[in-house]
Amino acid sequence: MATVCGFVEKIKYRNEDNGYTVLSLVNEGEEYTLVGNFHYISEGELIEVSGAMTEHPVYGEQMTVESYEIKAPEDTAAMERYLGSGAIKGIGAALAARIVRRFKADTFRIMEEEPERLSEIKGISEKLAMSISGQVEEKKEMRQAMMFLQEYGISMNLAVKIYQEYGPRLYGVLKENPYQMADDIPGVGFKMADEIARRVGIFTDSDFRIKCGVLYTLLQAAGNGHTYLPEEELLAQASELLKVEQQFIEKHLMDMQLDKRLVIRESSGKRIVYASQYYYMELNVAKMLHDLNIKGRMPEEDIRNNLLKIQKEEQIELDEKQVQAVVEAVNSGLLIITGGPGTGKTTTINTIIRFFESEEMEILLAAPTGRAAKRMTEATGYEARTIHRLLELSGVPGDERSVGMHFERNEENPLDADAVIIDETSMVDIHLMQSLLKAVNPGTRLILVGDVNQLPSVGPGNVLRDMIGSGCFNVVMLTKIFRQATQSDIVVNAHKINAGEQVSLGKKSNDFLFIRREDPNAIINAMITLVRNKLPGYVHADTYDIQIMTPMRKGAIGVERLNAILQEYLNPPAEGKPEKEAGGVTYRVGDKVMQIKNNYNIEWEVRNRYGIPMEKGTGIYNGDIGIIREINSFAELVTVEFDESRMVDYSFKQLEELELAYAITIHKSQGSEYPAVVIPVFSGPKMLMTRNLIYTAVTRARACVCLVGMPEIFQEMVCNEMEQRRYSGLKERICEINEL
Repeated sequence: MATVCGFVEKIKYRNEDNGYTVLSLVNEGEEYTLVGNFHYISEGELIEVSGAMTEHPVYGEQMTVESYEIKAPEDTAAMERYLGSGAIKGIGAALAARIVRRFKADTFRIMEEEPERLSEIKGISEKLAMSISGQVEEKKEMRQAMMFLQEYGISMNLAVKIYQEYGPRLYGVLKENPYQMADDIPGVGFKMADEIARRVGIFTDSDFRIKCGVLYTLLQAAGNGHTYLPEEELLAQASELLKVEQQFIEKHLMDMQLDKRLVIRESSGKRIVYASQYYYMELNVAKMLHDLNIKGRMPEEDIRNNLLKIQKEEQIELDEKQVQAVVEAVNSGLLIITGGPGTGKTTTINTIIRFFESEEMEILLAAPTGRAAKRMTEATGYEARTIHRLLELSGVPGDERSVGMHFERNEENPLDADAVIIDETSMVDIHLMQSLLKAVNPGTRLILVGDVNQLPSVGPGNVLRDMIGSGCFNVVMLTKIFRQATQSDIVVNAHKINAGEQVSLGKKSNDFLFIRREDPNAIINAMITLVRNKLPGYVHADTYDIQIMTPMRKGAIGVERLNAILQEYLNPPAEGKPEKEAGGVTYRVGDKVMQIKNNYNIEWEVRNRYGIPMEKGTGIYNGDIGIIREINSFAELVTVEFDESRMVDYSFKQLEELELAYAITIHKSQGSEYPAVVIPVFSGPKMLMTRNLIYTAVTRARACVCLVGMPEIFQEMVCNEMEQRRYSGLKERICEINEL
């Protein structure tokens, strides 16, 4: 164990999430490289560190710090060096020398107790003197606050946010109501606040704790797709979470409604409870949908005549439903087009686009994910963007209360278009629908296209289904399977699955294959052979473009086990291939990974072959898939390449946003299409093994579906109409608005 005392010369690297720092320390002319976790540190600080000297194979000798202490500069040379380091804004080396020459060993006492005397020195105004004093005091207070918060297991990054929010008040907040942090500071959830409360001795039945626990329960429900909970379910779940009897929770609900934190309504004779933000979100969406739903005046005969010309020019034939969709699109402010695979949704969209072009209308196309937008572009020949890009997503530095982002396009700056067409609308949750509708002015046509039989959105709400179920909007349901689509067993069998009909698995097929295996390990072996050897040549695609999709995360054929096994076969460890372990998962250069949460602020760039950025942007979204291209252990960065050559640098702390993606859940496949999909079919929980799940999986394949497993389980899934109940009130809100 070695001990060194010196000045922080330069901070070479710092991870603000966990405090991991690489810095150079100077002691009597000798320079040391230090690595370790520093709660709070800045250049110019005088510190004493203890640790072990090690030899890094690339960076040479360095000290791994085990403990450190920030010391106040004691002699005049140390004081001058600290003040001249840039640690205090407004003081450079020359001014620092004048201050110390004047006040000598009394310098820091003067700054803290008699700051006005600093103005005696040439170059320091009274205003600068007070600024210097304030900075010295703030640094001292912040250092103490960082140390205090570390005792409660709070990360460096979060500790800084807490200090910035409360300043010196943080001690009172922590001791009186730490649950306030869950309301005020993004990143502090109920569980963290509850742990802090436990440590400071706040009682289990505290009013603050119960109210925070109720909101946490509702927000957890939103994570499972619900916008509200029936009161009895809310009370039961909150009671389980808080370990408090239900009657102690129930009495707080009315107070929380008066405080406008909850909205309680009657529905089908039962009380339901919303976190207020979700109730007003549904109400706002219902109102905006109603305002868009206006009728046009173009005579139908004129529309049909123009349509006949387009059909002749484009050499396409439309059935009556498709013609109806075009007529409704021209004369409706809001139109929903729904239908399964092979029913002509793409042809219908293309015809609508051509009609609008003939009328010289401005058209915008978008879809919820990058992959879905890319497919839309390929199918229409018209540029499609993600909804986030369409709405011009913009990060707001420091404004994390808006989840670190806002859309430039909104009610004050609407989309400049005559028509907006959105594909894969079943994926759009209540948050995104509200943002989209804010940017669409009444008078602009909004056409929503999607397959209502797909799985609902990952985020809260059941938007497309609620809109159709309300009966308040024009809906065209395409049902005819076109002749060319009947050539595909994928399309034919998808419709059989959706209708609950038996699918013949023994039939020879070019694009719908079933390989019988009874044992999970035999299923996995067959899938590895398919992905690695058989399918790439068959569908003319790269191994990584072929996607294994499974109903579940856990279990013998769950995502977690499959990814660990597939990684060993498809990207095994090798000498010189960097890897990083995080959260029990090993990430390796060459791994296929998926982003598992929306990150609106993360930056990406498209680089040329020399590594020079050619294009930059922000935002990587839940479900985006990429390949790890580099792992830099010194800088603690993992570089991932996503679609369209977008390169993203993740800090090691951010690896929680990624997971291996050799296998993904069927839920995560929504909006995507792959050359071939491989689906393990093995017994699992009945609520997961459902018809709409297997239907969604099958319809993700462009050229080939391979099911591997037990035929009887597949048939059980086709017959299982059970869908996980999703509590969503948009249908009721729409009906209420339309009755006014």
